[in-house]
Amino acid sequence: MADGGTDGAVQPVSADREPAGGIDELLERVRAGYERVEPQEAYSAASAGAALLVDIRYAALRERDGLIPGALVVERNELEWRLDPRGSHRLPEATSHDLRVVVICNEGYASSLAAESLHRLGLHRATDLVGGFQAWRSAGLPVVV
Repeated sequence: MADGGTDGAVQPVSADREPAGGIDELLERVRAGYERVEPQEAYSAASAGAALLVDIRYAALRERDGLIPGALVVERNELEWRLDPRGSHRLPEATSHDLRVVVICNEGYASSLAAESLHRLGLHRATDLVGGFQAWRSAGLPVVV
């Protein structure tokens, strides 16, 4: 094509990049890009107004296990749209790229990938909770059932 485009076929993001060596290697690389937080640190930061806790667990897990008081519930498939400070569908809490966001999933795996995605949007202080909701609950931190 004259404009350098394609014929409409889906092209890989980067054909010359080595594929990840599996999800464990991908998680290791992603987590090396930011500092993860432990439950007590997340609780303290949120209590002091220094962090926004964002629960991305799906509804069945929230119904089964409960909620973290004060955490913002955002479905994983909406996370980037809701937290992008420049986005047209952002939540009122998404005020700045300097916002400290702690993403929480059930056990601390999906949240790592979600935090990395927020980094790509410019939310450079985004992180996730080591061990996820289950670690929060095991630490005896507040849960509403």
